[in-house]
Amino acid sequence: MRVRGWTSAVAVLVAAGSLLLGGTAVAAPAERPAVARDVPAAAAGRVAGTPCTSAARACVELSSNRAWLLRDGRVSYGPVPISHGRRGHRTPPGTFRVTFRNIDHVSSIYGTPMPYSVFFNGGIAFHQGDIRSGSAGCIRMQRSAAREFYTSLRRGDVVQVVR
Repeated sequence: MRVRGWTSAVAVLVAAGSLLLGGTAVAAPAERPAVARDVPAAAAGRVAGTPCTSAARACVELSSNRAWLLRDGRVSYGPVPISHGRRGHRTPPGTFRVTFRNIDHVSSIYGTPMPYSVFFNGGIAFHQGDIRSGSAGCIRMQRSAAREFYTSLRRGDVVQVVR
């Protein structure tokens, strides 16, 4: 098996270690984050009430701890309260694409449940979780919001994360 890059190697080692210990390895695919390079920000106007462009289907504003779902250049859901990466585990800003979803995901790194996971930047996802504290990089949401993001977003949808 040929492994590309250190993140792929880490994903393979984590999965192998989990299997050797008798656990179930459930990890994000070992591929590069789906960065939406084909969506120029200048070509799409800003959506009123958000910091994101109309090219996005999901929008996250880290500085205000809020997220929205967007459709056809308008807010379709939100804003909803969120938490994001704590010190040492910052959630990176950027424009990405949804890579996969898993309704009952369990972190292979931390062993914690991540209900309604929607992955958009390698191992970073929207998911249900405690919004009162920082995460390991994911966007945590209350159950109803996580469920709405899970049912609304599909593979390939654009996610914009801004400071």
